[in-house]
Amino acid sequence: MAITIGAKKAHRASLRKNVYNQRRKVAMRAALKKIKTLIQSGKKDEAMSLVPETYKIIDKAAKRGVIKPNTASRKKSKLMKLLRETVS
Repeated sequence: MAITIGAKKAHRASLRKNVYNQRRKVAMRAALKKIKTLIQSGKKDEAMSLVPETYKIIDKAAKRGVIKPNTASRKKSKLMKLLRETVS
C-alpha cells in the first residue's frame, strides 16, 4: 500500500485512469464484435459503414496507450482482411 502522500495521490489517479482505459477497451471490443456479427449475418454493407467509426475507436485506444500501436495496426488489418474475404 502507498505510504507517502505523493504515492497515495498517484494511486488515486491510476484508479481514475483505469476506469477510462477500461471504457475504451470495452468500446473497442464491442465495435469489433458488432462488425463481426454483421459480417456473419451477411450484412456486409452495414459492416462497411461501421469501419470508419471502429478505426477511430481503435486509433484513440492506441493514442491513449490503452493498446500498443502495433496491436492497433494488427486489429485494423485483421478487420479489413475479414471484410475482403467476405466481399469476394
